[in-house]
Amino acid sequence: MSQAFELPEEMTIYSAVETRDALLAWVTAQTAASSKVLEISAAKVSEIDGSGLQLLVSLSHIDQPWKLTQPTDALVQACATLGLGDWLAEQTAA
Repeated sequence: MSQAFELPEEMTIYSAVETRDALLAWVTAQTAASSKVLEISAAKVSEIDGSGLQLLVSLSHIDQPWKLTQPTDALVQACATLGLGDWLAEQTAA
């Protein structure tokens, strides 16, 4: 596996552009270096809103396979609230 990308504590509209830019740069670098599954860690996420979830869901459109690790209760709850529980389960499956 590649070196994991650490999602920030706050994944809200206030940090969406900064997080998106960092995440896309990381995806580009990792994709150029390897074709292995990308690992994105959500271990630090303590606050997330629709913008943060939208950013994560948009990763479903990249060609590189990826997986989300260590989703926090905040992320799990936000996904459940917006009906993304099944999506989250797919992204965290081994």
